[in-house]
Amino acid sequence: MNQFLIADDHPLFRAALKGALQSQFETLTVFEADTFEATLAILAKQDELDLLLLDLHMPGSGDLYGLIRIREDFPSLPVVVVSGSEDLTVISKVMGYGAMGFIPKSSSPQDIAMAIDTVLEGDSWLPENMKDKVANIEHEDKALAQQVASLTPQQFKVLQYLHEGLLNKQIAFELHISEATVKAHITAIFRKLGVYNRTQAVLIASKLQLEPIDTQA
Repeated sequence: MNQFLIADDHPLFRAALKGALQSQFETLTVFEADTFEATLAILAKQDELDLLLLDLHMPGSGDLYGLIRIREDFPSLPVVVVSGSEDLTVISKVMGYGAMGFIPKSSSPQDIAMAIDTVLEGDSWLPENMKDKVANIEHEDKALAQQVASLTPQQFKVLQYLHEGLLNKQIAFELHISEATVKAHITAIFRKLGVYNRTQAVLIASKLQLEPIDTQA
């Protein structure tokens, strides 16, 4: 029996994808998560999962950080990114940071099943029209990704707010923590990223194309 986790914050899409998978795989158990924190909790509990189908834009995931964090913590779990974006730069980074496949949300159930079968057999998968267009990411980007993977989810949230230009007291307000805790997180972020100030930390975030956090999520 196959066991898949669908991590996406849109319930209608999760339901549609689950239905498509169940029509293609006879014996299948599907777990669902709508936030990055919920995804990590299921991954920690369900150690026999065969595949993670990951949306890049779930609350808490910080786009590429979610993928980077999961590949660091669960290196043996195949991850396929399912996204509404078909931007080749994003896809190149997704594959460079360890995804086994990229499935556009516009894909047919048959293409989704083909992609998953390919990944479960140990091969990577991309749509035919993207295979020759996806570029390898630079060594520097891979090194930066490894540094970012060392950040905890809370530290990454602080980095996102730094990227937005928020002051310590504003970050404390948004995260419901003290300014002293924010300062401690920033110190840890600087140490883990090998930087000495906010500007350098923000440059790393920018190089990884980490988008500003959605404070309404």
